[in-house]
Amino acid sequence: MNSESPYSSTQEQVLSWADRNGFAHWAIAMLWLVVVLILFQVVAGLVVVGLIFATEGMVSAQELTELMLSRVDLLFIGNSVGQILFIGLATFIIVNLNTGGESKNDFLRLKWHHHSQKFVLLGSLLIVVVQPVIVYLGYFNSILPIPDSFTDIQISQYQMIEDFLTRDGVLLFGLLNIALIPAICEEVLFRGYVLRAFEKSWGIITAIVVSGILFGLFHIQLGNILPLATLGMILAVMTWLSGSLWPAIAAHFINNGAAVLIGVHIPELLFQDISAESLPPVWLLFVSIIFTVGLIYVMLNQSDQKN
Repeated sequence: MNSESPYSSTQEQVLSWADRNGFAHWAIAMLWLVVVLILFQVVAGLVVVGLIFATEGMVSAQELTELMLSRVDLLFIGNSVGQILFIGLATFIIVNLNTGGESKNDFLRLKWHHHSQKFVLLGSLLIVVVQPVIVYLGYFNSILPIPDSFTDIQISQYQMIEDFLTRDGVLLFGLLNIALIPAICEEVLFRGYVLRAFEKSWGIITAIVVSGILFGLFHIQLGNILPLATLGMILAVMTWLSGSLWPAIAAHFINNGAAVLIGVHIPELLFQDISAESLPPVWLLFVSIIFTVGLIYVMLNQSDQKN
């Protein structure tokens, strides 16, 4: 495979701010990930507190803590505001440090190309057929030694999400805040900005692997890092092969949206404890691997990167 970026044209001969000042593109991306994680969490928390005061009036510190744990709807709204402002919009501004002659849309691969529709369909199918692999990776992750503090936090998060999704009338709210907004904002940050920044510094193969691992770590779920990192790498592969961010956005939405639909209609399936007994049959795992590799091969042959 040719690991050269499809955008490495004469446009990039115009030096970016990073190149003019001797900063590595990957280092700027890493620093931004730390900054955006902090700002996103802080702003999300402030939005939740503001919404509680607006809906409940002035409350004591103890009542505020209890409401922040029980009002999951407000937590999702705060999370979405933080994602839109920092993971999405602020990243679109920070990318100016890394762009040279190419536009921000080119750098982030936000343009819709003549074959983008085909890759959206292939990517959507890929994210479905890879799910048995993801389930098995989740099981392997669950048997790894992880500090109890991280496990307790993850269990608490899942319990809050389960309690929320099993309420009446939350489907559209869940699709918006769990599927659509994260699909757009997280793809702009990871498969748009981080992938391209690391690609500029280290080449596409390293960029795919590292951006996937960082995607897993960003969610602060050590008990789920293997499936998250793998999904991140798969989304990065389809972004590079298609030359567009839109297939990954569509696949991300399908992945999260399916989880919302299952959580609303079949919660016992989504939130069941992972065990060897609950895993899909092994033959389905092998079928998943074969179709996953096959679809990536088809995408490669359809890609401008095939040479």
